Amino acid sequence: MQELPDIIMSASGWRKVFAESGKEDDGLPCIGKKNTIIAMLAAEIFADYIIKISNKASPSVVCGTDTRPTGSAVIDAVLKIFLAKGIVPHYAGVIAAPEIMAYSTRFDGFMYVSASHNPIGHNGLKFGLKDGGVLAGEENLKLANEFLKKWHEKNTEDRLKATANTALPSELDWVYANAPSVKNKSAAYYHDFMMRVISDSDDPAVQKNVFSIMRSKALKKKIAVVCDMNGSSRSLSVDEEFFKECGMDFYKINAAPGQIVHGIIPEGENLLFCAAEMERLKDKEKLPLLGYMPDCDGDRGNIVYWDRRSASAKTLEAQEVFALAVLSELAYGAWKNKGKKDYKPAVVVNCATSMRIDRIAEVFGAEIFRAEVGEANAVNLARKKRLEGYTVRIFGEGTNGGNITHPEAVRDPLNTVFALVRLLVMHPGNSKQPDLFKMWCKLTGQEDLYSPGDITITDIINTLPKYKTTNTFDKRAIMHIKTKDHGILKKRFQKEFEKSWVTMSPILKKKYGIVSYTAAATNGTVETQNIKDFSVSGNGGLKILFYGKENDAAENGGIAGIESGTLRMLQGRNKNGNALAFMWMRGSGTESVFRVLCDVKCKTHAKSQSEDLNSDTSDMEEDLLNWERSLIEIADKYK
Repeated sequence: MQELPDIIMSASGWRKVFAESGKEDDGLPCIGKKNTIIAMLAAEIFADYIIKISNKASPSVVCGTDTRPTGSAVIDAVLKIFLAKGIVPHYAGVIAAPEIMAYSTRFDGFMYVSASHNPIGHNGLKFGLKDGGVLAGEENLKLANEFLKKWHEKNTEDRLKATANTALPSELDWVYANAPSVKNKSAAYYHDFMMRVISDSDDPAVQKNVFSIMRSKALKKKIAVVCDMNGSSRSLSVDEEFFKECGMDFYKINAAPGQIVHGIIPEGENLLFCAAEMERLKDKEKLPLLGYMPDCDGDRGNIVYWDRRSASAKTLEAQEVFALAVLSELAYGAWKNKGKKDYKPAVVVNCATSMRIDRIAEVFGAEIFRAEVGEANAVNLARKKRLEGYTVRIFGEGTNGGNITHPEAVRDPLNTVFALVRLLVMHPGNSKQPDLFKMWCKLTGQEDLYSPGDITITDIINTLPKYKTTNTFDKRAIMHIKTKDHGILKKRFQKEFEKSWVTMSPILKKKYGIVSYTAAATNGTVETQNIKDFSVSGNGGLKILFYGKENDAAENGGIAGIESGTLRMLQGRNKNGNALAFMWMRGSGTESVFRVLCDVKCKTHAKSQSEDLNSDTSDMEEDLLNWERSLIEIADKYK
């Protein structure tokens, strides 16, 4: 066949511009001949794989799409191949990623047509089995290699067309006609599944108790939630029903499926539409406390909150959203498992997640484990750690916001919002109703910031560890490089970094108290500390951690007030130690860009943190990022 067009085949999904024009912002539904063949071949590869892995001649696969215009054409090509190969497809139509992945546990697997947060002209394919998540990296690689092998065979196009033509039109017609029934069943299953996830219990009696308490307190507090659906697949999910059942008013905008009226990424200026709706409702004497905006496949949703101090709606950055969710779940886990000697809490994050998570985890005696960027890596590392005896209730990628809450295996905005709601309403408490925020304030020596009155998100944010982190969608966080082999690029970067360190180290010591550094690599589910050769990170993540006084890397860290003796810290449990900052880099697995960021521990009013830093840190993130970018640019120009 002809040369393969640009396509990224990561475990998070195979993605490309499917619009026939090749333009990523094209909102037309046509995909053209070449993209149709790509969809057919991907379907054939997955069909052969799941037939073999399930040991069934006709395995059942649940299928669906997000709301992108090209979804219908892509799924049509997929369904024809599935039927021709003997697969039994259960097509749900437009469906949110968390919903289809939860429902897939009742089948042999799933195929989902989506490009997540990418621009509207993009689309893609996600593959999974019956464990509720996408295929692991090594399994995805098998499919990718088989795809490339078959793509280059001379007769692939004609063979696929002939295969598709053997699908009976009557069977295809039935698959489409049955879609509403499949969708209704998936929504019902997902609703009940979310009750299990949020309550952290399979016991219906426990679920009833948790949700009855939450509902009564939400009604008393008059909690209201706003969602900017932005035409996403969540517009056809259970959100409105679920929030109302739980005693919360629910308001939505841009709720027609496919009504994508602004950027898809739930970050930055795209969250301002939700904020504007919250302020509009406030003028009508309705006051939502929280808002969220999902991306197109509905697995990620970042947060807008009402700030009573400024009387305005404010957006949270992705790292802050994840931090709040982790705080909520670890506090809930600590209360629920109090006195259990076999309780070993842990949080799995990606390598670029802010160190504020380390500080939060330390408070609750939880370990942090880091994987390479990519949801599949976090999911698989969390599974591994559970087999080792850890309780990994919450995990995810701080760089993207949102969170994954076990037993779910994908990010879900409902989990994120309800984690925050739990912090707001589980208060005041008694032996059967935990006061999670009070617990947090007491453990961190911030009892003066706790009030038994009406808790707000602003109150909780003010108690979080203070860090400044580059936003992953900030233009400064994105680079375009020419070097194809990222291992070679990082080896060159190391040479330039070590040479530059000689002149930079006295400046960094004087300005920020930085005196030493270590390097770490993340590849798949493996993190390697104290690497001497930066190139071993290959296409994975590379992190340079910076420390203050000597031996900081081995010492325990802590947030404001902890060192005073309120809570005995764990020695050496979290591998980032008490680093003051880190710089990080990795080539994207879903886009043709090279990503960089820096994470910096900020000064606070607390004596313990101010002692770590001997000068104002407001410029540290910018200085370190500019330094990192300049060295990468030099390394990329090597011949």
